[in-house]
Amino acid sequence: MASVQRRTFLGGVAAGASGAAAPGLVSPAHAARPGQRPSDPESTEVRWLEGTPELHAGAAWGVPWPRGQHRRDQTFALVSASGQPIPVQTWPLALWPDGSLKWTGHAVAGGAAVESCRLTAGAPQAPAHPVEVREEPSKLVVRTGDLEAVIARRGAHLVEQVTRGGRAVLRRARLVCLREEFDETDEDAATARREPFTSSVRSVSVEQRGPVRAVVRVQGVHRSLSTGREWLPFTVRLYFTAGSDAIRLVHTFVWDGADGDRVRGLGVRFDVPLRDAPHDRHVRFSGDDGGLVREAVRGVTGLRRDPGAPVRAAQVAGRALPPVETWDTRVSGRLNLIPTWGDYSLTQPGPDGWLLRKRTAPGHAWVRVDAGHRNPGLGYVGGASGGLAVGLRDFWQSCPSGLDVRGAAGDTATATAWLWSPDAPPMDLRFYHDGLGMDTFAEQLEGLQITYEDYEPGFGTPLGISRTSELTLWAVDATPDADRLAAMARAAATPPQPVVSPERLHAARVFGDWAPVDRSTPARAAIEDRLDFLFAHHRDQVEQRRWYGFWDHGDVMHTQDTDRHQWRYDVGGYAWDNSELSTDLWLWYQFLRSGRADVFRVAEAMTRHTGDVDVYHLGRWKDLGTRHNVQHWGCSAKQLRISTAANRRFHHYLTTDEHTGDLMRDLVDADRAFVALDPLRKIRTEPYEPDPRALAVGLGTDWGALAAAWLTEWERDGDPVARRKLLGTAEDIGALRNGFLTGEALYDLETGRFARDRVAISVSHLSAVFGLIEVCSELVELGAGAGFERAWLQYCRLYGATRAEQQAEVGGSWDTGFRQMHSRLTAYAAARTGDAALAGRAWDEFFGGQEGYGPGLPWRSERVPAPLAHRPVDEAAFVSTNASAQYGLAAIQNLALIGHLLPPDRVDR
Repeated sequence: MASVQRRTFLGGVAAGASGAAAPGLVSPAHAARPGQRPSDPESTEVRWLEGTPELHAGAAWGVPWPRGQHRRDQTFALVSASGQPIPVQTWPLALWPDGSLKWTGHAVAGGAAVESCRLTAGAPQAPAHPVEVREEPSKLVVRTGDLEAVIARRGAHLVEQVTRGGRAVLRRARLVCLREEFDETDEDAATARREPFTSSVRSVSVEQRGPVRAVVRVQGVHRSLSTGREWLPFTVRLYFTAGSDAIRLVHTFVWDGADGDRVRGLGVRFDVPLRDAPHDRHVRFSGDDGGLVREAVRGVTGLRRDPGAPVRAAQVAGRALPPVETWDTRVSGRLNLIPTWGDYSLTQPGPDGWLLRKRTAPGHAWVRVDAGHRNPGLGYVGGASGGLAVGLRDFWQSCPSGLDVRGAAGDTATATAWLWSPDAPPMDLRFYHDGLGMDTFAEQLEGLQITYEDYEPGFGTPLGISRTSELTLWAVDATPDADRLAAMARAAATPPQPVVSPERLHAARVFGDWAPVDRSTPARAAIEDRLDFLFAHHRDQVEQRRWYGFWDHGDVMHTQDTDRHQWRYDVGGYAWDNSELSTDLWLWYQFLRSGRADVFRVAEAMTRHTGDVDVYHLGRWKDLGTRHNVQHWGCSAKQLRISTAANRRFHHYLTTDEHTGDLMRDLVDADRAFVALDPLRKIRTEPYEPDPRALAVGLGTDWGALAAAWLTEWERDGDPVARRKLLGTAEDIGALRNGFLTGEALYDLETGRFARDRVAISVSHLSAVFGLIEVCSELVELGAGAGFERAWLQYCRLYGATRAEQQAEVGGSWDTGFRQMHSRLTAYAAARTGDAALAGRAWDEFFGGQEGYGPGLPWRSERVPAPLAHRPVDEAAFVSTNASAQYGLAAIQNLALIGHLLPPDRVDR
């Protein structure tokens, strides 16, 4: 039998889509609301998410198009509101099955930003200085105008040199890592030995080459400078844009250390040539609330003797000082007696405080410069002839972080952006308890009953998790003034993001069943108020509970402990949420329909975290994610329901982010994970050993995750194997006697198909709440086949039906709960069939609130004062993250599908 394992990608979806079934019925979710002005499908307005920024380092965004609107080779032009053409680069992100554009990616160069613009079909404006990429056997050379970067294909450096106007501004950009060996046998007398590592580049490739943007991918490992050991594989992407002095750097590493390995420091380091006199060298650090710490290597302000007002003003402003011979001679004749401050260190050990110190040179004491609350994370070293500014995104949120400048009194300064500061305690990723004697499945299931932790020896390992950081570099020809440095700090801390409106996104009919916010009736407005409350409460809990940190930023907690006025951060499976019940999906759908910047940023941070930290990227459990736990990697439930591409698609398509695209592509072969691990191994009642020709795969959380990955890869790259597995398994589900109600089927890894002989009925309350509903809606819309649509509609109708109705139709019955969460199944069936009685049942299920949010709740939080809590906090005792996510998704989809059948004044009944 011919193998259908993954093959080389084809160039487009159209070739792989031949023979696909005709599209399904138009969902009411995509119908225009009364009085709503349809969005223009030919063009679209593009706006900045948070308003027009002063500057940016280059920006990219995605735009969806209705099916059949544009051919794959369509070009696009970008024009400002005043009619000025703006250079733009365009590429296809995804195609519809007929080969027309579904999503396009667009990029503009860094610099000043226009307030708004319009994207339309047409010829793009060429940039004045297009990005040029020259490939040579040993290196790449990228030119953006005055800026030129040399990237070696092998060696220790990510970038060999960056010049500005022919003058070197940056040399030897490399990764640094400090591994610490620590003896804990006597902590009072313990000593540590640090082993330094640096980057070792293994491959360099060009992913985009202009004319507006070039993207270079660098891959390698960290290599010990003393032993030659290699570990922590990394991927770094470098982004260059036409005419810009900025370079964006996205850094990802994968943890492959042993149980005793501890990282003391992890960062990116740059050498900065210095040519100016010490009094013309400037060091700058961002401060709180747009502030700036301005230092000179040799300061001439505050001296006992005054060099003159013009001299002092120039140094404070960062300009070249007047010639020394014009100064007061009482100062110019004693310059050698003024100390030079060569070393600076800014550390943000936690989310609530940073400290800046400086010293003259190694071997001398550090002197405190300043301290503050939350630092945006920008540092600069240079002078009148040029320098380097480095900004680290989420600097205080991803603490412990740091910025260092060393050797600024010499010919070359070294600047380091510490992703993990060596001034903080070492990174310790060991499991947090000794197992508590839970050696057998029976004992582990007992533990699940008390702490909700699914423990299993050896499973609480971080081996294979990853972490992504984003930096922005500016290679400048002179020290920027205070306003520009402050703008750089803002742009690095929150990179400006172009977006299109909810109405424009909705008009393209992407991402299934949702609609823009509509407050046209009291009932709709009441539901919208509750959605706003839930989002605001969880958003504010992040701040009040300080859910920040290198491995934690982006996630939220699972369940509250109202006795302690805490969330259950230390209780087994109640701690970090890890995408449980689709928190990611809820946030992204809420952004799609509202266009709110705060929702986008929370969803973006969550996608970064859950895609990296909660998923294994190498090793035994590659492609699997980890269920909620005290540690993100701690639970023994390793499942595709957490790693699912359904949670990542929004971020990739809205921002064009290549790393998120990598994460989804990695999942195309995730069906192989069922050979490595049986998700139901602890609760199966019949003997089972994973057989590649007969793998037990659930038709809910398992197949839903596989289908999301296959669908995304098919529409992104036309992968024929992904298409064949997606449509083939959809056909098989439709051919099963009881369709989705079967619960599980045997999957042949070789053929990529399900066996069709199983007739059992097995319905789980979790099957549909991890993206299955969303992916099935899209597949029906795309035309996955009549059998598949019948099977899905049957599941939607019968999940919440009476036992008598279930028994009469399929000869079996169930009552699995979660009725509010699953009311959107009933709503979907009502919308597809036009059955008003089903719509009424859906709203009854929704407002009934079973295992969710029902009648009589206060829908507000209460302030808990100190000392009852560790600080004054807001608490809503009825709220849990699971319920919020599923209430949000049910409300959003029900309003889109059957909102027109919601009685105008109904809220609770």
